[in-house]
Amino acid sequence: MKNLKGIYLVIDPSMEEAELLQKLEQAILGGIDILQIWNNWPKDSTLKTKLDLIEKIIALASAKNVPVLINEEWELLKATKLDGVHFDNIPQNWEEVRQTFSDEKIIGFTGGNDLERIRWANQNQVDYLSFCAMFPSSSAISCEIVKPSTVLLARQLTRLPLFLSGGINPENLKGLSLLDFQGVAIISGIMSAENPAKKVKNYKAALAEIKK
Repeated sequence: MKNLKGIYLVIDPSMEEAELLQKLEQAILGGIDILQIWNNWPKDSTLKTKLDLIEKIIALASAKNVPVLINEEWELLKATKLDGVHFDNIPQNWEEVRQTFSDEKIIGFTGGNDLERIRWANQNQVDYLSFCAMFPSSSAISCEIVKPSTVLLARQLTRLPLFLSGGINPENLKGLSLLDFQGVAIISGIMSAENPAKKVKNYKAALAEIKK
């Protein structure tokens, strides 16, 4: 089992590129542990523009050994140095996906209140689970609100690393302290901050406080 934990940043590739890369570089300096590229590409994106941006993102992340995952578009791993993929739903061609990757690649999966999804992830060599969303959030409008009891039940079903996401900030993290999880996934909480590096450090301090 891979030792995945800490601050998991999700970035939106529809952001203006210069701003995206500038804020990402600051967030990396702040100490993020995992990075995911959300599949919210600009409408005029081509394969080439996707690959070009992915290459720039990997160059920034690799300097601090931060693994980079892609959301859903697992085929892009064949043409890049991406470290893995995150699925929001069970892929219909799961066997093909699983057989395509070496064991070094990271595969994540979004969980919810349906415990059958947790059981599936646990049985199918997924590396971590992310719960979306713990609190209402503009960045997680397509997610159901996950009950804390679901996370508690999930821990009884699996030893996979668990990440919590959706509306989480350094202040409300304390309210999740009774749950057994390894990290938090953040989008706007970091990328909308004036100082992403400082905000990452705030998240890391809050996470460390409840993990004492």
